[in-house]
Amino acid sequence: MEKILMTRAGHAALNEELKKLKSVERPAIIQAIAEARELGDLSENAEYHSAREKQSFIEGRIKELEGILSLAEVVDPKSLSGAVKFSATVTIVDEDTDEEKTYQIVGEHEADIERGLLNIKSPLARALIGKDEGDSVEVRTPGGEKSYEILKIAYI
Repeated sequence: MEKILMTRAGHAALNEELKKLKSVERPAIIQAIAEARELGDLSENAEYHSAREKQSFIEGRIKELEGILSLAEVVDPKSLSGAVKFSATVTIVDEDTDEEKTYQIVGEHEADIERGLLNIKSPLARALIGKDEGDSVEVRTPGGEKSYEILKIAYI
């Protein structure tokens, strides 16, 4: 199977979520199911059905996280330099609006554009990979072509 690239912070966050699901959420839902069973007839017991549905979600998420973490390859950005690569923190400027933005290129399981974590599979990240400071990149977006200039590349 193909390795899943991940930053150290992303790996730690997924590990923490898995730990919480196993040590807090799973026992709580087992307790909720036991309490709902005590209420009697399961065929019309909304609490029981709701708890079982939540249990199914939790177990599915646990399996998903275990699968992701088993294939994870943690990349240490401090060991990298030069052109844009996975885990680079890149400051770009929109050549039309002069708006500056800073993104870190991360794996798809840790991406969060609101926090500046750009999915490596996104069109912008794919355009940035391999480029150097001062380079211009063209990105096709739903709103049309956009041009960005790379102002700074850092590995932090």
